[in-house]
Amino acid sequence: MAAPSSLSARSWLIGTALLCLAAVGIALVSQHVFDMQPCPWCVLQRLVFLEIAVWALLAAAIPARLPRLLFVLFALLSALAGAAAALYQHFVAAKSQSCNLTLADRIVSGLGLDHAVPALFQVTASCADAAVSVLGVPYEFWSLALFVLIGAVMLRLLLRR
Repeated sequence: MAAPSSLSARSWLIGTALLCLAAVGIALVSQHVFDMQPCPWCVLQRLVFLEIAVWALLAAAIPARLPRLLFVLFALLSALAGAAAALYQHFVAAKSQSCNLTLADRIVSGLGLDHAVPALFQVTASCADAAVSVLGVPYEFWSLALFVLIGAVMLRLLLRR
């Protein structure tokens, strides 16, 4: 097995995209198999994971350095936004009974994703109802940890010579 430092940028980017897709897959299994219904902030984080996957795959596909670095920067910024969404979900939204008309709700419904792909993007719970833990850790902290890991990978790729 190759040491992490010897992996190519392309390998890191493809791995990141696959990790993001796996995170969304786990969220869908949690929802549709284990009945853990998503709130607007949960759904927004799914969208951010998919966005990061797109940026990472575009960066992996582009051989030119400058455009590739731009896509990596977009992925880093998306990871920061995802981390902010996870923190907001835990510290603010989960404490309120309704998350209707919050920023997350407006983004998801404004893009029409909840109607276009309801199995993936439809909000089916309030923020308070969606506050669950997995192995004693709030679900959104798992998401936060993944966003931080992705952000660290993207930052490393940006700073790599």
